[in-house]
Amino acid sequence: MAHPEPKWDAGLYDDKHSFVWKMAEGLLDLLAAQAGEQILDIGCGTGHLTAKIAATGAQVTGIDRSPEMIRQAREAYPAIRFEVANATKIPMQESFDAVFSNATLHWIKEPEKVISETSRLLRPGGRFVAEFGGHGNIAGLVAAAERAWDILQLPPPMPNPWYYPGLGEYAGLLEKHGLEVTYGLLFDRPTPLEEGENGLRNWLAMFGGAIVEKLSESEQERMVEQTMHEARLALFHEGQWVMDYRRLRVVARKS
Repeated sequence: MAHPEPKWDAGLYDDKHSFVWKMAEGLLDLLAAQAGEQILDIGCGTGHLTAKIAATGAQVTGIDRSPEMIRQAREAYPAIRFEVANATKIPMQESFDAVFSNATLHWIKEPEKVISETSRLLRPGGRFVAEFGGHGNIAGLVAAAERAWDILQLPPPMPNPWYYPGLGEYAGLLEKHGLEVTYGLLFDRPTPLEEGENGLRNWLAMFGGAIVEKLSESEQERMVEQTMHEARLALFHEGQWVMDYRRLRVVARKS
């Protein structure tokens, strides 16, 4: 079954949501890129982490399914190779020493296709290093949105565009495709949003479009307002929205 492609605003992503890539320093340490390595960055967005990997001397290629993200990445980092590609069917035949991904894989509801492609592209002994939303990620926000959906009497069920697996579930999928898990962690990461009162509105504009895309403009606005109302008690603290993130971080090697 095909799933709608989220629409990405690359400017809003860089302006208000830079935490997506700025919080990945620990993940880059796990990757431990070496000069001369061939590395693939899945879901590279506007290319900031790709550039950090390239700064080690590795030969890195960034892919993203958003043409707008790739356009902005190419403008910012013209010396790096960036390609528009879907992670479930990557149009490359070369082999890589490592496949890296940050804050992307929870958008793809066909995880085995991504893992199969990752295994295909990795050299024997190559490593897969990834972080994305794990089981329980934004549970408070999703519950608030579902309450808002019901209150507004919108046709059920509310669309849910995300895939948030537990560590055991995802490790099993990796092992099924010849990737041995050497490190795995599911952890809470409460994440403050910028812009005070408008923080959650901006977050929903950037990341929640797939929930409301089939609604009329007036219904979309009512849904945003009601979701903010429902989420306020749990997620608004001292003048700031704080997202209830839970992240899944894994490292696996191709046997």
